[in-house]
Amino acid sequence: MSERSPSRGRWLIAAILAVVAVCGYLGWRAYEGAAANAAKASAPPAPIPVTVAAVRKADFPVYLNGLGVVEPYDTVTVSSRVDGEITKIDFRQGQIVKEGDILAQIDPRPYQAALDQALAKKAADEAMLKNAQLNLQRYTTLNKEDFSSRQQLDTQQATVDQLIAQVKGDQGAIDNAQTELSYTTIRSPLTGKTSFRLIDPGNIVHASASTGIVTIVKLQPISVVFTAPEEDVPAINKALAAGVVPVDALSSDGLTMLSHGHLALVNNSVDQASGDIRMKATFANTDNVLWPGLSVSTRLLLDTLHDVIVVPVDAVQRGPNGLYAYVVGKDDKVEMREIKVSQEGEQLSVVTQGLSSGENVVTEGQDRLREGALVQPTPAPTPTPTASRAPPDTISPAEAPEAAPAAPPMPAPAQTPAAAAPPATPAGAAPAPAKAP
Repeated sequence: MSERSPSRGRWLIAAILAVVAVCGYLGWRAYEGAAANAAKASAPPAPIPVTVAAVRKADFPVYLNGLGVVEPYDTVTVSSRVDGEITKIDFRQGQIVKEGDILAQIDPRPYQAALDQALAKKAADEAMLKNAQLNLQRYTTLNKEDFSSRQQLDTQQATVDQLIAQVKGDQGAIDNAQTELSYTTIRSPLTGKTSFRLIDPGNIVHASASTGIVTIVKLQPISVVFTAPEEDVPAINKALAAGVVPVDALSSDGLTMLSHGHLALVNNSVDQASGDIRMKATFANTDNVLWPGLSVSTRLLLDTLHDVIVVPVDAVQRGPNGLYAYVVGKDDKVEMREIKVSQEGEQLSVVTQGLSSGENVVTEGQDRLREGALVQPTPAPTPTPTASRAPPDTISPAEAPEAAPAAPPMPAPAQTPAAAAPPATPAGAAPAPAKAP
């Protein structure tokens, strides 16, 4: 027993030392972790990367967006004014013809014969008139010498007058026959593009027929008929009274500029069924980019606001209390500031309250920001003013429990869009941003 006691003691001491070593190591690691956490907690937060744009003053065009349809400036259905057989076609389908160009020829022989007959009748009546006038001269001389009665002289005078009237009637018949003969050559009444041909050589045409020979549309200039809400009528009339009102025609998706023109007229009444006013704009269309029947988006310049405060539309955010924007200070910390917007375009918004020229606002990265957050700003490219519309209304969270998704870009008349607000945020947290429509 005494021989094993020293060995057992040594093992016990070794175990105690091992436990002490493990506990010391674990304690050291815990101390190191706590120190690192304390150092991390005391370090300032990393700046949040954002894109910023400068608040600036600029001229802001106020546009009225709409939808329209291209219509020919003039449309003519060419028909025959006399009956007869088509002997010749002098145009190609789809050809551009000029005013006065020959389109078709009708057999002229019956009408030439009628003209010849009228000419012969006039020649015969003129010969009779000449003879009657000579007799009148003889009766006048004889009457002076009392060799003829007054009755004979008056009768001869009536015969001369009758033949003069008859010759005039003959001339009228000749003019009518010449007109009928001229109708056998069908000419274009305007410069434009022809449609599909509706007749062929050998067809018999009639002046009373409801169908024509061809349709011609005038492409240069050309018109676009479009509509606007009735509440915009006073502003449209005011702009029209001030001078020429520019109108742009864009593709139906509103992305491609097609042509520039001007407002020609406003309809004399509002459509009670739709509540819209119809308008017509004229375009030179020298490149024929506008085609009859084409659906286009329109952009009418109502007014130009001069020297106003503008910011990119992405800087305008919506919250439960209204519109706001994040303003970056000189220390790169953001401030959530309430603003008011009077006009909103595709790229810029007009701010009437809350911002000053020269300040920087956040246009991207707002979802990570809170009041006083430190940011790392990156300048955004400067947008240019484009089509405008009225500013969005602010909707309370009770009216709209969920944020409405951003509407895809589409041409529409400038109206006040109803944008849903995001749900209410917890106390102390900044409202969730929502992109401008």
